[in-house]
Amino acid sequence: MTLPFRSNRLSRRGARRTALHMTAVLAVATLGLAACGSDSDGSEGSSGGSSSAAAGGGDYGDVSVQLSWIKNSEFAGEFLADSKGYYKDAGFSKVTLLPGPVAQEEIVATGKAEFGLSNAVSTAAAVANSKFPLKIVGATYQKNPFSILSLGDKGNIATPADLCGKKIGVQDPNLSLFNAFLSANDIDPKCLTIVPNSFDVSPLEDKQIDGLVAYLTNESLLVKGHGFDTVDLPFADNGLPFVAETVITTDDMIKNNPDEVKAFLKAEIQGWTDACDGDAGYKAGAELAVNTYGKEIDPPLELEKEVEQAKQQCELLVKSDETETNGLFTMSPEMIDANITSIKAAGIDISADDLFDTSLIDAVYEEDPSLKG
Repeated sequence: MTLPFRSNRLSRRGARRTALHMTAVLAVATLGLAACGSDSDGSEGSSGGSSSAAAGGGDYGDVSVQLSWIKNSEFAGEFLADSKGYYKDAGFSKVTLLPGPVAQEEIVATGKAEFGLSNAVSTAAAVANSKFPLKIVGATYQKNPFSILSLGDKGNIATPADLCGKKIGVQDPNLSLFNAFLSANDIDPKCLTIVPNSFDVSPLEDKQIDGLVAYLTNESLLVKGHGFDTVDLPFADNGLPFVAETVITTDDMIKNNPDEVKAFLKAEIQGWTDACDGDAGYKAGAELAVNTYGKEIDPPLELEKEVEQAKQQCELLVKSDETETNGLFTMSPEMIDANITSIKAAGIDISADDLFDTSLIDAVYEEDPSLKG
């Protein structure tokens, strides 16, 4: 069953998620966006680096990227690609990073942004159920960071079976994803209680709920940083492995503007290579989040937490044995097959060819093997 509970209190520290009343991923509402670009002061929309595209680069004009979340360290690679001029060198006059959370698939499909960052399950649902003409062309996170977060002295949810009898906070946009997790683990939804949650960790910390759908690299770090003994139940290790922070664009862009897509992917690779370059990279991305791109966030981002998030995502999610061999953002056939299996376990009927297109990321590395580092 579902309890009609929503907390209006913000997380005590760190970034908070804004509640959005939209139906999961299967039906998306039309949202109006205001681009938040700024001038060349090193903030979003600035290009850094050279004043014109590098020799051999294209001339693609302005481009918008719909982020999946607020502007914290989750997008350290994008911040570095912008501030270091990688987007400009690739041929873009200006890149506007639009903050989330919103319905990324609808934003990209309707032309409000040329690119978006999402996850394989959400995009599969949008393609299969809403017939959005989208493809995943690269994956920042080689495995997804979703988790059921609980406290050791309250929910202590260490296995899927532990969910039964518990109250679990689930955000509207993540409801379908949570149901997919239950399905993949043969858990009857009737054995637990879903408590609508507005991306707030306070109900968990106040022990009003037993668990919360969370990010390993965000809410889990926040709650642990508040001094709590935490337990995580990662989706990726429990029946639902899929890629996340995936780059999505339209079929039309892939067909008619492949060089622009490749240019964007190249800049992304360069930005994330820097973001994951050890302690210096973690700190650089976190400082850009706190001091520049996310400086307007209220309550303010905390540098210590952002550095730890930058480190965790690089070491646990962005880098893998496959990326060491094939390069960042690549998706092997084996990985894609595992994703399709997960997606079908979520009740979404879609083929790999209808969801993924690896031709352009492969072409980027063929044309510039030095990007593999």
